Amino acid sequence: MLSAGAPLDSADGKWLFYLAGELGTNRQDFVAVHYGVYVAPMEDPLAARRLTDERTMDLRETGDRLERIGDDGVLALDRTRGAMNLVRISASGHVEVLVDGPRLVTGAGAAGETVVVSCTDASSAGDVAVLAGGALRTLTDFSADFRAAAGVISAREVTHTAPDGYPVHGWVLLPEGDGPHPVLLNIHGGPFAQYGWGLFDEAQVYAEAGYAVLMCNPRGAAGYGYDHARSIKEAMGTVDLDDVLAFLDGALASDPSLDAGKLGIMGGSYGGYLTAWTISQDHRFTAAIVERGYLDPPSFIGSSDIGWFFSNEYTGTEPEAVRAQNPMAQVDKVSTPTLVIHSEEDLRCPLEQAHRYYTALKMRGVETELLVFPGENHELSRSGTPHHRRQRFEHILRWWAQHLPTGKNPAPAGAAD
Repeated sequence: MLSAGAPLDSADGKWLFYLAGELGTNRQDFVAVHYGVYVAPMEDPLAARRLTDERTMDLRETGDRLERIGDDGVLALDRTRGAMNLVRISASGHVEVLVDGPRLVTGAGAAGETVVVSCTDASSAGDVAVLAGGALRTLTDFSADFRAAAGVISAREVTHTAPDGYPVHGWVLLPEGDGPHPVLLNIHGGPFAQYGWGLFDEAQVYAEAGYAVLMCNPRGAAGYGYDHARSIKEAMGTVDLDDVLAFLDGALASDPSLDAGKLGIMGGSYGGYLTAWTISQDHRFTAAIVERGYLDPPSFIGSSDIGWFFSNEYTGTEPEAVRAQNPMAQVDKVSTPTLVIHSEEDLRCPLEQAHRYYTALKMRGVETELLVFPGENHELSRSGTPHHRRQRFEHILRWWAQHLPTGKNPAPAGAAD
């Protein structure tokens, strides 16, 4: 069964394009589905065929629309190793990469053979560029004032190896100075999402405060093919845990400016899940932040707006197998001081997930705090009200200053050493 959308007729009127992904025999198996472009002749819409590879190309982030180019082609966005490439796809099945490299293309449109794109990279939160004659020419520099006032800390691309030999790809941001720097291991949400080349406010704030920031795309993430993303289905907290810890270990071993004795871990949504899972399995971290977390798969079913089937498709339904992937079932093993952050109107990961996790830590004598933002939802860190986004950063930096003080982010007065 296909989940389909974004229909678009070709400029010559001969073809119908649309985006679709295969949901399996149970019509619910969305895990790691790589959406692709399908085409059918207008006179026979049921004679559709897929034009893009279902195991390597992932066009889900194209959103709800394709864009026409030429008489019989469309433009789409392909997630690839932390980048978002712009591709041109013709009705004949020819796929051409128009824009690639260390950037995220976020939108595109065409007039004739001229293509205009919006994109972000390591030094820009978003600009407009034109592709003509095969060359990309940037027309704007909206982040110039920001760079001049605040500066941008560069991200270094690295790959480290998991215990089974699997390569784990990601980035390291280092603060100014020689170190040793306290380390923050950041874990993204999703899990079918990716850290990428775009300017990321979170990483910039933490690096500016004196922390080395580690970000990787473990198995389960998008951008590295179907097998990579599918590998945690009914196996959450297994190879994904191996990958984030291997990335941490590799970074510590390769860079003497990182302080292996001062480690923090943090993440939101699935990143909150894997943070909570990690601190139940590995006790090296000085402190943790669990934000908008997916923390108890059984209670998630029927309470989250994402659908009752989501949790089952990721963890399976066998009770002991689910328990073996459930942070709440392992909470008695946690001893790491943990700040729990959530939003009052979060319907994706309901507030009860945070309430119950915080309470369980509190009842077991683990140092913990609960921070709830009124009137905000699952998107607080990305599109919440400005004053709440600022307060969020202030509380996060306060927590890290208390447990991992730096020269730029000293411990609050009266805080324990």
